Amino acid sequence: MKYVVLIGDGMADEPLEELENQTVLQKASTPNMDYITMNGRAGLARTVPEGLPPGSDVANMSIIGYDPEKYYSGRAPLEAASMGVELEENDVAFRCNLITIKDDIIADHSSGHITSEESKELIESIDSALGDEIFSFYPGISYRHLMIAKNGLGADTECTPPHDVIDENRHNHMPRGKDSEVIAELAEKSMGLLKDHPVNKKRIEEGKNPGNSIWLWGQGYAPAFIPFEELYGLNGAIISAVDLVKGIGIYAGLDVIEVPGATGYLDTNYKGKAEYAMDALENHDFVFVHVEAPDEAGHMGDMQAKIQAIEDFDEKVVGTVLEASKKYGEDVTIMVLPDHPTPIALRTHTSVPIPFAVYSTAEDKPDDAKAFDEESVKEGSLGTVYAADLVGKLIKMAKK
Repeated sequence: MKYVVLIGDGMADEPLEELENQTVLQKASTPNMDYITMNGRAGLARTVPEGLPPGSDVANMSIIGYDPEKYYSGRAPLEAASMGVELEENDVAFRCNLITIKDDIIADHSSGHITSEESKELIESIDSALGDEIFSFYPGISYRHLMIAKNGLGADTECTPPHDVIDENRHNHMPRGKDSEVIAELAEKSMGLLKDHPVNKKRIEEGKNPGNSIWLWGQGYAPAFIPFEELYGLNGAIISAVDLVKGIGIYAGLDVIEVPGATGYLDTNYKGKAEYAMDALENHDFVFVHVEAPDEAGHMGDMQAKIQAIEDFDEKVVGTVLEASKKYGEDVTIMVLPDHPTPIALRTHTSVPIPFAVYSTAEDKPDDAKAFDEESVKEGSLGTVYAADLVGKLIKMAKK
């Protein structure tokens, strides 16, 4: 048996009046996810343990089979692994967003989805000016970057993700607690450095949001994972354009597969991810495929963009994998699910349990769920489960 797990980041949502109290997942045309649900088994999964933040780091860690209550140490260390930045014993990794601030309001957590080429120039300028024996800055992808602090500095500082406080005054959400003044000072200094940077001047001239401040959050020490193959007796691979998801894979000992054109945004290479996943099954038992696009649309509060992202995920990812699996040389189990809700109305994550469905090309006994959405899966036979147990459950289901 081979296994493919398809993750549409942030697909789940809440009912919207403009959709006649449907969710975007109910409104979107999703014939392939519906097929998996109608011909397989379904339920709800709790991806975020009580007391932990409902981030993609925690939720995807659960889905990949690692209990966050045991393994989670912060978001940024995962991204550091993906970026090839090795953390020493007392290093603290911070996510370093490039954001847009307008009149002290956090206007955009992504600086208009600034390009990696542009942001590299900005982060290199920040590192040249603010980097020293304590702080180092590393360019990443688009608006997502990294800062490393030595000697445990900032490990216990309370920091807020910028996408949680869009359109709010930055002064109300500055770092708090131990070392907070030092961390806040870096952000303040960055604003002066970036204000007149040529990259930002050009973006403003083009009508784009500038990356005129850094925002530090998601910090932690390097985690210690047990390899996936040791935990589950099967080898695996992961496909994602997002550093934190790739970082989970690296710590888990999964092979990280790069797909040309995978952007972590609405223009990502959906079909390429699915095709590479099926190719990866030749040498792997498990393949996890993560698509960020629905989550990005949720953070933008763009209902139509989120519906389109879900439909693209269904057609180009789920549909491609489903069709190929029926022709595959051995049985394939497919699981489809979001990692967490990113409601349009809230523009941030919640910890509400998410829908999931499991289909096998081997003989299966379908349950009563008829569509893939937040309500329909409640008719499924799998009930509400802890997501960190899902990988183990898939393996057990396949052996029955």
